[in-house]
Amino acid sequence: MKITIIGSGLAGLSAGYKLCKSNEVVIFEKDAEIGGMTASYCKDFAGKKYFIEKYYHHIFRSDSELLDLIRELGLEGQMLWLKGKSAYFVDGKNYPMNTPAEILRFKPLSFTDLVKLGLLVLRIKLINDTTSYDRIKAKTWILDTTGQSVYENFFAPLMKSKFGENDENISAAWLIGRVKIRSDRGKEGEKLGYLRGGFNSLIEALAKEITAKGGRILQNKAVKEIVIKDNTVQGVIADGDFIPCDAVISTVEPRVLDIITKSKLGTIHETLQGIRYQGTACALIGLDKGLMKDGNYWLNIKADVPFGAVIEHTNFMPFEDYGEHLVYVTSYFQDENDSLWLKKEEEVLDSYIKGLENMFPDFSRTDIHWAKLFRRMDTAPVYEKGYLEKVLPFAPGPTGLYLAGMFSSTNYPERSMNGSVKAGFEAAKFFTKKEEN
Repeated sequence: MKITIIGSGLAGLSAGYKLCKSNEVVIFEKDAEIGGMTASYCKDFAGKKYFIEKYYHHIFRSDSELLDLIRELGLEGQMLWLKGKSAYFVDGKNYPMNTPAEILRFKPLSFTDLVKLGLLVLRIKLINDTTSYDRIKAKTWILDTTGQSVYENFFAPLMKSKFGENDENISAAWLIGRVKIRSDRGKEGEKLGYLRGGFNSLIEALAKEITAKGGRILQNKAVKEIVIKDNTVQGVIADGDFIPCDAVISTVEPRVLDIITKSKLGTIHETLQGIRYQGTACALIGLDKGLMKDGNYWLNIKADVPFGAVIEHTNFMPFEDYGEHLVYVTSYFQDENDSLWLKKEEEVLDSYIKGLENMFPDFSRTDIHWAKLFRRMDTAPVYEKGYLEKVLPFAPGPTGLYLAGMFSSTNYPERSMNGSVKAGFEAAKFFTKKEEN
């Protein structure tokens, strides 16, 4: 079969990897680089060349499909499991949040509140099915379970930085999924996985396997229309050319899918319009010296700064791999009218740097080697109450059209690289079933 895949993120590449062995696969990528949200930035600093992701990523021990894929591609030797120290910046002070003893010293919460928080985490660990929590607001559930103080002093700032004006509409199912994936900790804290050399190795390995089997990956090539006639896919239009195919796997954001299918998806047309996505403005900064002297990797923030988290990559991965300190500073935004999307790159970077100066007295602009800002409007869905009803099917109706991405069931209630790999694999299964029959 001739299969067109729209998007070269992990979902698209994973589907292509599974299908290229027995099908003619063509992947269309609108950007210059492949990888989607997992794309990397190539930097040459002081004669040392390295790859670093434009948006921070790591692996959890529960990411079984992703870890199996890494082994299958021969990358297991690059896998590292390292301690990812985290903290919460509140009222000008960092509070480590790695071990039970450290959490008990989190002064913004009383001892009673900390006990309630601990019991909530234990309760979440026992929840295996989040379906019944999908139609409950996270705020309501937290208030009912732990009270006002725990919500206001712990959860509210985190949810505000993550979802902005939508923070009070987020489902409890998402919160539970988020806590479960981040609460697999030993006595010394959480260990996270990363590929030495970066996830560019994974993206390039997938691309190499696809092209070696005859597949093609076309960059700077946006699909403008999926041609559907008599409820059957005929092909796609890109750069004004019609390219016939037997099937299409689309990984694009739902509203974009609605546009390129000319609203021909019938019953799910309203669903496509109703799934809201949010954007990310993520700065990546190369520094002469480390920012967080206490060794923290991940810092959540409750402060009057224009970002919600600071992630110091070289407090996680060895400094020697890069020759300079690397820090991510990131914030989410809700629509195209947000200043984080409209302002020039240098303006956003300047506001971020001012925020870092306010938070870290020892930090100076003279420490900066370089800074880059990466922005996307389609970072992730906003997981509002009742989102489960909007989760898109892998086969939405028209013959030959399949969907896989962050909107898939494998990425709810919490998105991850593993969820995108699983989505790509699930879409590919439709074709392997046909081959078996």
